[in-house]
Amino acid sequence: MKATAVIGFLCLVLLGLAVASGLCADAAVSQATEECLGCHASVHPGIAKGWHGSRHSMVTPAQAMAVDGLARKVSSPSVPEELRNTVVGCAECHTLRPDRHADTFEHNGYQVHVVVSPDDCATCHSEEAGQYTQNIMSHAHTNLSGNPVYRQLETSIIGKTQRKDGALTYSPADPLTASEACYYCHGTKLEVVGKEVRNTELAGELEFPIISGWPNQGVGRINLDGSRGSCAACHTRHQFSIQMARKPYTCKECHVGPDVPAFPVYEASKHGNIQSAMGHAWDFQAVPWTIGKDFTAPTCATCHVSLLVNTDGEVVAERSHQMNNRLPWRIYGLIYAHPHPKSPDTTVIRNQDGQPLPTDLNGGFATAYLIDGNEMQKRTAAMQKICLNCHGTGWVIGHWKQFENTIAESNAETLTATGFMRDIWKSGLAEGLERDKNPFDEAIEKKWHQIWLFYGNSIRFTSAMAGGGDYGVFAGGRYQQSQAIAELSDWYTLHLQLKKNQ
Repeated sequence: MKATAVIGFLCLVLLGLAVASGLCADAAVSQATEECLGCHASVHPGIAKGWHGSRHSMVTPAQAMAVDGLARKVSSPSVPEELRNTVVGCAECHTLRPDRHADTFEHNGYQVHVVVSPDDCATCHSEEAGQYTQNIMSHAHTNLSGNPVYRQLETSIIGKTQRKDGALTYSPADPLTASEACYYCHGTKLEVVGKEVRNTELAGELEFPIISGWPNQGVGRINLDGSRGSCAACHTRHQFSIQMARKPYTCKECHVGPDVPAFPVYEASKHGNIQSAMGHAWDFQAVPWTIGKDFTAPTCATCHVSLLVNTDGEVVAERSHQMNNRLPWRIYGLIYAHPHPKSPDTTVIRNQDGQPLPTDLNGGFATAYLIDGNEMQKRTAAMQKICLNCHGTGWVIGHWKQFENTIAESNAETLTATGFMRDIWKSGLAEGLERDKNPFDEAIEKKWHQIWLFYGNSIRFTSAMAGGGDYGVFAGGRYQQSQAIAELSDWYTLHLQLKKNQ
């Protein structure tokens, strides 16, 4: 019997087993997806099981499009005819738009691509995909790799160290180190760099593309069709669960700190305490998501993404995958907290000193590139509208007053620290931006950027998220910040005196 016949026979046998076990018991599975499952249900049972538990395996696009009102999950006004009446399976995603994907290859008679992109998902979810392109996360790769100042920070953290002529030097991290460090979350740039033949368990030798930067599911990944991001960063494949995306543990993957301590702060807050104790009884799959019925305290998705209604069915917040359109302030200190950038591409920003930073070293905003006061008020109102469904007006106003005071206060502390650092650079005790050198790689410079990158951020996140207790004081907050500023001051005084005594 010829090898192709043997393979075909094995696939049919495995397909029968898969159907018998319920892996593809859905009535509307396409023939192409059945063929995929015929082998992959055996070779990759975890993938098959995950997909089988998904809505994709149970509902056709036509059925989803027939849903009226806020419960509808397909935002595209139309879906190609050939995709409407079968469930969304392996073939529907991995053979879609083959001419647009650089990794498309022939596989058992089909043109298959490995990497599924947001532009593929846009076939059914066009509104969400479009919103995501305006999300600063979608540019996370380029915003880091395309900013020379941020690249210097990156090199000082993950770069290769070497002792040369008695001094410590840094060189950029190798691609594999970078891909599992900063670019694990920011996303890699994917490129097809060749092909290789692999000996597979069921089909013998098959040829596959070699993809540089893969695997990766970072939020700003540059895909092989030119699109940005990965829907699987939040809706992990192959179940693509809305429940998973709404739970804080998904966000924890990248927002765990100390530079972005959103999850530990949330976990220690009253909101996190309620979710931990009561969340098992909440409905994380309902669309729309009803405040006071489906849940009683916010998760990350509540404030930043989800379509929310009150118990009267009135819309409190529209679904958004832009993430920041309810956020007036960007509290991630670069170097200071500042209004959100207008464009998700932050590489275009220049401060008054010509540096690619949203503020100058004195804390002045690069206002031409940041949202204005009217937009900040609009975003503040959108966020407060959510808060007001669980809190009284006085509580919300009081919280916001504390929050904006914390922004001003933490920026002032950063200004004090940066004043010392600039004097250190001017005195020649360290080399910084004024000398076109890396301002982050010397020990005293690391002390300086801890003040705003770790401690300032911890203080602001604790304030923004209505709690987190000690993260604002002793757990990487004000205590460590004030100690570091004192050490910066003492270092400057001591080394300046030593220089004078030489």
